[in-house]
Amino acid sequence: MTTPSLTAPEAYATLDDCRAAARALPLERKVLLLTGRAMWHLHALPELGLRPVTFSDGPVGVRGLGEVDGETSILFPTPSAVAATWDVALAFEVGQAFAREARAHGVDVVLAPQVNLQRTPVGGRHFECFSEDPFLTSAIGVPVVRGIQDQGVAACMKHYIANDSETERTTYVSHVGMQALREVYLAPFEEAVNAGVWSLMAAYNGADDGVEAGPMTAHRHLLVDVLKDELGFDGVVVSDWEATRTTEASAAGGLDLVMPGPGGPWGERLLAAVAEGRVDERELDDKVARILLLAHRVGALGSEPATITAAEDLRALVRRAAAASMVVLRREGRAPWERPAPSTIALIGPNAVRPHVLGGGSSTVHPAHVVTPAEGLVARWPAARIVLERGGDPRALAPRLHIPGRGTAILVQRDDAGAEVARTAVADWRGWADALDPDAREADLIVRVRLHEPGVHRLSVGTVGAHRIVIDGVEASASDVPVGVECVLDSSVNNPAGVEVEVAVTEPREVEILATLAVIDAGGYGRFLRAEPRHALPGPTADEEIEAAVAAARDAELAVVVVGTNEESESEGWDRTTLALPGRQDELVERVLDVAPDAVVLVNAGAPVLLPWLARARTVLWAWFPGQEAGHAIADVLAGAVEPSGRLPWTLPASEADVPVPHAVPDAGSLRYDEGVHVGYRGWERSGASPAAAFGHGLGWTDWRYDAVSSVAVGADGDLTLDVTVTNTGDRDGREVIQVYVEAPEGAHERPARWLGGFVAVHARPGETVEASVTIARRRLEVWDAEASSWVLPQGGYRLRVGRSVRDLRLDTAVRLEAPEPVRRDG
Repeated sequence: MTTPSLTAPEAYATLDDCRAAARALPLERKVLLLTGRAMWHLHALPELGLRPVTFSDGPVGVRGLGEVDGETSILFPTPSAVAATWDVALAFEVGQAFAREARAHGVDVVLAPQVNLQRTPVGGRHFECFSEDPFLTSAIGVPVVRGIQDQGVAACMKHYIANDSETERTTYVSHVGMQALREVYLAPFEEAVNAGVWSLMAAYNGADDGVEAGPMTAHRHLLVDVLKDELGFDGVVVSDWEATRTTEASAAGGLDLVMPGPGGPWGERLLAAVAEGRVDERELDDKVARILLLAHRVGALGSEPATITAAEDLRALVRRAAAASMVVLRREGRAPWERPAPSTIALIGPNAVRPHVLGGGSSTVHPAHVVTPAEGLVARWPAARIVLERGGDPRALAPRLHIPGRGTAILVQRDDAGAEVARTAVADWRGWADALDPDAREADLIVRVRLHEPGVHRLSVGTVGAHRIVIDGVEASASDVPVGVECVLDSSVNNPAGVEVEVAVTEPREVEILATLAVIDAGGYGRFLRAEPRHALPGPTADEEIEAAVAAARDAELAVVVVGTNEESESEGWDRTTLALPGRQDELVERVLDVAPDAVVLVNAGAPVLLPWLARARTVLWAWFPGQEAGHAIADVLAGAVEPSGRLPWTLPASEADVPVPHAVPDAGSLRYDEGVHVGYRGWERSGASPAAAFGHGLGWTDWRYDAVSSVAVGADGDLTLDVTVTNTGDRDGREVIQVYVEAPEGAHERPARWLGGFVAVHARPGETVEASVTIARRRLEVWDAEASSWVLPQGGYRLRVGRSVRDLRLDTAVRLEAPEPVRRDG
């Protein structure tokens, strides 16, 4: 039998084929491939015909490689919004669109989706996750993976595992019992492996699962014993960026690829470890083989890239998804689309003026344009007069100083001795500089701006690390403490604070801002300077802005209030300290409702916030971080062109005191998951506390009657199937998400009070009755027996509750599971 050449496509069709190819490589070439060549690129191996495989961040779009000035990307709704659609087909479309964007940017592997659980509502990346429920997370996350890979691009599911909060995220150890780990936190990854995901990302944190304790980049039990051996994962385990800190432990612990490069703990140290017998070369062969298989799958080795077939207008997809994801929290009286077309619209709120369309951190992408709420309403009602009022600024930090047209900026770089090595005029300083002279160690950013407006201007410069900031001759801040890669990992570099200096202006004059900055060496993230000049113009007070907003609402035929969070509150790198809306937004809503009780309130936030006025408002919609088509999606919903058919993928608290997991602050480096399997709404069901809106809640634009469970069948594989009949009792077409919750018999195992077993969406015309089948997979009924280290199906009577949310249950039936044959009983 002839052995295929190492450049033949058939040499890389399976993992075993790739292992044979890996064994034939010299040790030095193997080690070279196991650390990135740069931030987003792997090394090429020309002798195999291997080109560099490329990665890019991706949970809300594909950012690209940062190699093109002004590079833009399509910005999709936040993952929580996609989950809120409870639409598996739409999730697949979103995945396909990600792949199309990836190919357009020259990207082979998209670092998405994120399937960590929304364990606590204060989690900084809550918006970037799908749900607090493991089944819903899997039901939406896996189709995203399938959609990406359907188009020949790899998904990299993250962050494996128990990486559910941001405080001390690079050092804490998550202590998770094996039952909770298997049933909750591992479940979405297991489903993705079963679906054939091509890569996974090992998280920054450590984990103690009761078998082994260690960092996730070196956790052999979870990476090798469970993920690769038991579950059969044949893809690449890549480190989170700059997460790997060991050589031998990570090499033997199941990690396949260190990112970014160059540098890191492998390279020459790994070569030495193999030569000295501290790491078995066969470990390297397996890692190289997985990378070769990944390269083959994406068309970087021995095969052509798959043809992109997803052809839908991506902006239209974003608009459709954003509108469909919106959740109607309250609907009393006439909906906005039931009223006459307005001739005057008061558009009120800080997020109406400056919508927050994505969360902060590594998921950030840069769209060519964001459609504002005002632009969307103008396009929908061109004849209407729109009055836009902010109603106060909830942000603590002033807006970025816009230099063009107001002043100039010069960047002077200096070496260790203080000698000038470069001087550059900067047309529009955007807060960063990374194309630095190799000898530069410090720089002066000199900004001269002309202040025309009379009154008090507030100026500041946000930065991190060693610096000195002088504004109009006043030293605002100074530090001699340098920073490195940690400022990237904790996201402090993304939205840095600064000390404000007030500058009084009676007649136009020029003001100088001098920022002396140490060059930050962030390892694989490169060397850069960071300084964000900010400028708050003289203007009305918050009281005056609120009064103007109230007056506008009083005089308008339609008042729309858009409140929410912003880049200071929801971001990778830190957890929130409060669930309250920033600033005086609650007061703004109350004051508007005083004069315009029919005002429509939209909440522009990714994660839960407290809404103390919820029961008072007549129409409240949760609008998420809706992506770049925000304004059009909002207008589509308000006009009734699209039904906001979203359902909450998490629980909306009424009080912070009732939240089952109120914070995510490690204690002495440990984060204990003492709630076990009672995550999210399961914790609410255990405590009995009343949330503001329950998991699964969403009213849409029509009404539904739940008629009957006509049958319950038990399949040969142990799956349950329920046939449910519902009727649209409203006066317009609608979409309903039928949800089935399971209540288990009492037994030896810890079980939630009830949990989501299955769901299905139906569409119906006014007055139409439809029947749908809901499947509950056997795995949804099983429990992990930690003592036996296996899945078991407890026997006895299972109660099945059918309804619109976990707290709005309309139908009830039961089934009894016994050995050797399950016996069905209809309810």
